[in-house]
Amino acid sequence: MTTPPPGADWDLLRKVAREAMSHAYAPYSGFPVGAAALVDDGRVVSGCNVENASFGLGLCAECGLVSQLQATGGGRLTHFVCVDGSGGPLVPCGRCRQLLYEFGGAELVLETPAGFVTLAEMLPQAFGPDHLAK
Repeated sequence: MTTPPPGADWDLLRKVAREAMSHAYAPYSGFPVGAAALVDDGRVVSGCNVENASFGLGLCAECGLVSQLQATGGGRLTHFVCVDGSGGPLVPCGRCRQLLYEFGGAELVLETPAGFVTLAEMLPQAFGPDHLAK
């Protein structure tokens, strides 16, 4: 879908993501990233990427966002946006799609360069908590 779905203030989410991006630590790639999401209780959480001289130890913006989610009371993510250094929308990497699935599920709505999609569309047949034996 190309028009924003109801249920979220997408302008606010973009603004919060851009603010988070301005705090990114990206001295190696020069590619700052910020992310913001709406939580089912109305909170907005955000995160930025944090690189490390040992490149594989860097953290994506989504990692910071999920950490903030848990540190501020948990809940489920309902709407998500990720932006690059110029404020344009990005899609989460594969690792982060899996992370978002854990905390938002298949119905999480994401803004992408191609429009708005659910996480189920972006990550079909996702592996999740329901696949683990209890």
